[in-house]
Amino acid sequence: MRVLVVSAPLVGHVFPLVPLAVALRDAGHDVLVATGGGGLAAAEAGLSVHDIAPGFDFGRIALRVFPRHPLIARAELAGTAGTRGAGLLFGALNDQLTDPVVALATDWRPHLVVYEPFAVAGAVAAARLDVPAVRQENALFDGRDLVRATVARLGGALRRHGLTELPAPAAALAVAPPSVATQGGWPMRYSSYVGGGELPDWLREPGDRQRILVTRSTLTGPGDRGPMPAVVAAAAEVDAEIVLVRPDERSARSVPGNVRVVDWIPLDEALPASTALVHHGGAGSVLGALAAGLPQLATTGPGDRRHNAELVARRGAGLALRPRDITARALTQLLTDERLRTAAAQVSREIAGMPAPTDLVARLTALV
Repeated sequence: MRVLVVSAPLVGHVFPLVPLAVALRDAGHDVLVATGGGGLAAAEAGLSVHDIAPGFDFGRIALRVFPRHPLIARAELAGTAGTRGAGLLFGALNDQLTDPVVALATDWRPHLVVYEPFAVAGAVAAARLDVPAVRQENALFDGRDLVRATVARLGGALRRHGLTELPAPAAALAVAPPSVATQGGWPMRYSSYVGGGELPDWLREPGDRQRILVTRSTLTGPGDRGPMPAVVAAAAEVDAEIVLVRPDERSARSVPGNVRVVDWIPLDEALPASTALVHHGGAGSVLGALAAGLPQLATTGPGDRRHNAELVARRGAGLALRPRDITARALTQLLTDERLRTAAAQVSREIAGMPAPTDLVARLTALV
């Protein structure tokens, strides 16, 4: 069976699709990932990758789209736009992606198409070829809402390919633990490829003090400060080892004695020996910390970050704070609040009980 996996050309979108793609490949199926930009790094996982967005620049799309919708743009920067801002951006992106994805699918002739909610070009290609399409969630919104928002701003892509609407998928794969967020579809345990890099030996085991990992987004833009500057400012007053993962140059320039700096690492391997995670509020970071059972501090920010952080806080598994509100007291709470740790452990067990990507291979094969 040939499986085409379609993702927006961004690291944070394609990496969560890699474990299922690898499971399908390891089961003997031919898998081709269609993406671009930073998403081409999926090739490091040993997958065949096709560039459907040469010269991709997400910033150019935003600069073209948002000035025409200033109210939505303002809400997007504040994290209060819901799916409206994402619909504008990814609708415009998919209007560009649809033709190359359809051309690739027409040439390669997949038997099954797997696509993420912000890559509806994959669903268009599946409809053109009359093959089953499967939507795989990789965020904490309901994928049905994301698809509707994207299709509403898609432009002429549907008409160009003879469609009046986007057909419903043959199946959907829901990765959010139900106690945190609602998604429709077959449950699948969240996991993500985390890219290259090696884990230093000292991060494999707990240290002399509790350890807080601090990460930042792979995608930055206006209004996105992230947590690192505030963490560095408060670190000296926190009784813990604080590790900055891939910090920006300014954050790494002058740090207190209890702060260490590392480059890109396989974060999932570092989490078990750590006590807490502080991050920018991205869905992958939220789900990674929940899977590991770690309390987390997620900053509220642009796009989906406020939504994600507030879901964590509502579940009781962490804190949702603006970057400027990160203090030594908040960081200490991450280390000492047993209620946060108990809730995070509950969600971790919930995620562990969901089927792994390998468990879904036979069910997906049966769709063809």
